[in-house]
Amino acid sequence: MDRQKHVMRFDGYQTIKVLATLAIAGAGGLLASALSLPVAWLLGPMVAVAVASATGLDTRLPNALSQVAFFVLGVQAGSGVTPDVVGQIAIWPFSFAIQMVGVCLITLATYAYLHFGLKWNHETSLFASLPGALAFVVAAAEDTRTDMQRMLIVQTARLLLLIGALTPFLGWLEGGGATEAATRGEPGSPSQYALLFAVSLVAALLGRMLRIPGGLMLGALIGSAAIHASGVSEVAVPSAIALPCLVLLGTLIGSRLYGIERKALLSLMPISIVCFLIGIAFSALAGLLAVLTLPLEPGKVALAYSPGALEALTVLAFQFDIDPAYVAAHHVVRFMGIALIVPFLASRVKRRRARLEDQ
Repeated sequence: MDRQKHVMRFDGYQTIKVLATLAIAGAGGLLASALSLPVAWLLGPMVAVAVASATGLDTRLPNALSQVAFFVLGVQAGSGVTPDVVGQIAIWPFSFAIQMVGVCLITLATYAYLHFGLKWNHETSLFASLPGALAFVVAAAEDTRTDMQRMLIVQTARLLLLIGALTPFLGWLEGGGATEAATRGEPGSPSQYALLFAVSLVAALLGRMLRIPGGLMLGALIGSAAIHASGVSEVAVPSAIALPCLVLLGTLIGSRLYGIERKALLSLMPISIVCFLIGIAFSALAGLLAVLTLPLEPGKVALAYSPGALEALTVLAFQFDIDPAYVAAHHVVRFMGIALIVPFLASRVKRRRARLEDQ
């Protein structure tokens, strides 16, 4: 009986905590919307929750909420795929190749700054320099001499800076339009919505089962894209459903700062900003090469080549009406490339440490 009372109190506390977090996120969205910021209901909640997380508030959301948000936003992003978009798939491999050159340059330049410039140890510099695939990076780094706090702060701050800077930049690049994508789409019949969500759900579950990066969201995007690109249906997710999920995504991004020591965060923020600028600079160089050599628009290349955040950048692509399939495909390729090389790097780090200890 006492245990049941404890569980009930705990559940009640958890509910209050989640509601408080969502209230903060909603307030951030309202403020950003009042200021006419681009994609206000993503950017506002992200900033508000990031600030709350940095002050020590537990802003983590239940996994079920995040999964629902990823699924719905994947369905929404897939509705931006058209037959015209599919016609450009032939040039994607060339774009992938240019992107991965940029990823290698980002890694090398960031490593050089951290290791040779700041004298961080080899392991911390290496794992902090990899742009994305954080779950794989953390798993590989735990068995090395990596300073996990430094690495996590640099990686997390870089992601927040990326979304915070890229959103207004795209708003400027796209002329300030197409930022209220959550309201786009034609209303449909119940049977059309049933077909859209059923196909998307099957594809999402398959993506998750196959452990594809961002599988739930990417699978939903593919299922929805198949419906829309084939012309079977043109309905999109109603804004009453899509907008709360956008708020949830902003909340999830902002909550990444929870658990990080404020003193360490503040002391490492200048370093994180430099790492972010290095990433943006080399992504921009790779993107410029792609735009000059391939028939691609600057906006979609900027989103596709940005170093991190598959889910968030795919959603931004839809919000700005910029080919979400192209953007998602590039982030999957980047993620897979890093995920494949991380075990090799971790093994090499361990062998290097063993040689040094034997000397």
